[in-house]
Amino acid sequence: MKNPSNQPNSGLLSTATASETPQGRQRFDSRLLFGTQNEIVIEHKGDEYRLRITSNGKLILTK
Repeated sequence: MKNPSNQPNSGLLSTATASETPQGRQRFDSRLLFGTQNEIVIEHKGDEYRLRITSNGKLILTK
């Protein structure tokens, strides 16, 4: 999924569940991203990355 304008694609997730930080960055609750899963795949510039929740509740991003 490419975003040719290089801007965040907030259309993927409901803006009702997203908020902005004081610096203007979008903030998403991890429960919104993961749902009932412990791992999601993020596509970035044609590469796939895995973001997973460890048994200790930490996040790990791997390519």
